[in-house]
Amino acid sequence: QVQFVESGGGLVQPGGSLRLSCTASASEVSIYALGWYRQVAGGERVLVAHIFRDDTTNYADFAKGRFTISRGGAQDTVDLQMNNLKPEDTAVYYCNAFALGSHYWGPGTRVTVSS
Repeated sequence: QVQFVESGGGLVQPGGSLRLSCTASASEVSIYALGWYRQVAGGERVLVAHIFRDDTTNYADFAKGRFTISRGGAQDTVDLQMNNLKPEDTAVYYCNAFALGSHYWGPGTRVTVSS
C-alpha cells in the first residue's frame, strides 16, 4: 500500500554531512507521519526522527542538535539532514510511514561514517 524511493546514503568521513531523502507513495491510505529509523548489524531498528502531519517533529536523543527532519518539496517526501556525523551513526537507515495504525518500511539506505 505504500511504496518508497530512498536516496542519499553513502560513505562520509567523521564530521561530515549527508542528506537522506524519501518519497512515499501511498494508495488507499493517508500517511499520518513520516520518519527515519536506523539499524546496525545485529541491533534493533530505532527511531531517528519523525515528522507528523501537523509538521511537529520528534527526535531521538542522539539526533538532537545534529540531524534535522523536514518535508521535501513534493507530497509525502521527507528529508533528513545529518551533520557532524560520527562513526557510531553507521547503520542502514530506513524510511518509515505510519498510516492507519501500521508501519510501512522503505528498503533502506546504508550510511557509513569512516575515515
